[in-house]
Amino acid sequence: MRFKFLFYFLFLTTLASAQKYATRSGKTSFIGSEETFEQIKAVNNVSTAIVDSSSGDIAILLFISAFDFEISLMQEHFNENYMDSSKYPKATFSGNIQNLSLEELSEVEKEHKIIGVLTIRGIKKSVTINCDLKKIINGLSMKTNFSVLASDFDIKIPKVVRNKISKEINITAEYDLFEKL
Repeated sequence: MRFKFLFYFLFLTTLASAQKYATRSGKTSFIGSEETFEQIKAVNNVSTAIVDSSSGDIAILLFISAFDFEISLMQEHFNENYMDSSKYPKATFSGNIQNLSLEELSEVEKEHKIIGVLTIRGIKKSVTINCDLKKIINGLSMKTNFSVLASDFDIKIPKVVRNKISKEINITAEYDLFEKL
């Protein structure tokens, strides 16, 4: 009987200390155009992210077709010609926020390094990015800005638009993650 009690106590203690924070309304955006032309930019406001504060593990999922463009023709070309979103409907990231400590976080942003794997169009690429983390009421706020090369994910840019579309895509993510009970 003592063993059972001890087991349940340890299990519940471990479970309680493993706080998870999540969102389904994260904002991920990108800019993929050269400065001299009409801006190619889009926003996805339904990105899903989860952070395990005890380990620093992070996972992000977003659906490619949820990127919203100001010009509908750009959105159509993005989904059909560049991202092939019917074949590759989602992009994912899984990684680890290095040296994450909830006790050290405050309302002031603090830079952290994230090491992980970004998967776009079924192609996995190891990445290291910096993010700013801070505490918010009942959660964490995370912001990051980084770039990837279109060629790393086998995104083909036709010659006719090669001088309009940047080879380097700038990605910005802003997630407010709240404690999961």
